[in-house]
Amino acid sequence: MSQQDRSGGRPDRRGPRPGASRRNGGRPGGAGSAAGGSGSRRDERGRRPDTERTGGQRLTPTSPRRPEPAIAEGVTGKELDRAVWTQLRTLSKENAEGVAQHLVMAALLLDTDVEAAQAHAETAVRRAGRVPAAREALGLVAYRQGDWAKALAEFRTVRRLSGSSHLLPLMVDAERALGRPDRALELASTPEARTLARDERVELAIVVSGIRRDQGQLDAAVAGLRIPELDAARRKPWSARLFYAYADALLALGDRRGAREWFASAVDADEALETDAAERVEELDGVQQVDLLEDEDRDAPSDRG
Repeated sequence: MSQQDRSGGRPDRRGPRPGASRRNGGRPGGAGSAAGGSGSRRDERGRRPDTERTGGQRLTPTSPRRPEPAIAEGVTGKELDRAVWTQLRTLSKENAEGVAQHLVMAALLLDTDVEAAQAHAETAVRRAGRVPAAREALGLVAYRQGDWAKALAEFRTVRRLSGSSHLLPLMVDAERALGRPDRALELASTPEARTLARDERVELAIVVSGIRRDQGQLDAAVAGLRIPELDAARRKPWSARLFYAYADALLALGDRRGAREWFASAVDADEALETDAAERVEELDGVQQVDLLEDEDRDAPSDRG
């Protein structure tokens, strides 16, 4: 995610990841079938024919095929990681290729057109609801939209289906956003947290630090970010965000000099311009931003007589 939109920031999760569509329980739609009228064939005891009761071939589909969002030219689905393709092996070849394309589209659009990303993620779930990557894609869309409850539900589903806890930082942050800091901290201290990959542990530390700040525990917020990865000489994908979060925590504690130093380190590490660290440095240096366009509008002659 680009800038920290809450104190302490939010984890940054991009890429072809995976959400949930409503199901009708496998029953054909329509008033006739629901009431057992002319749309539902039953025998003299009111039972369905064997082929319908035992899951045999149905005469009609459960629901008409919905229109699917278009796939951009050049997107093949092969852009996905091998691990995601492993999940898709449970599907037919044609379906796997289609789901893969929608997952790639959801990832590509997540930062620029979240509604379009949602359409692709929902399509992937509709076609492969038990594939963790599909559920994760829709969870990430909900997270980006600020629909914390839905995002948390989808991330829980991913963990149940895959057995992986890699989304734990996002789950903790969703609990925080829902106003449940105690539950968030409890989740962050589970044994699964110790199994996270290095970048995920860093993201979790950033979120937990933000929760401590929310609770007024400023010393704990700073201490929680003093981890081995907090090294100004390093340039890792998480460095800019970690430096920024640490600087923000120091500033909240009243350490302006330390905050300025670490905001500057974040500027050096932020090649992708994910943070507003440069503006924070200027702010601490007392540099005032001037909106030249606003000045031009103010100086322009009025058309009114």
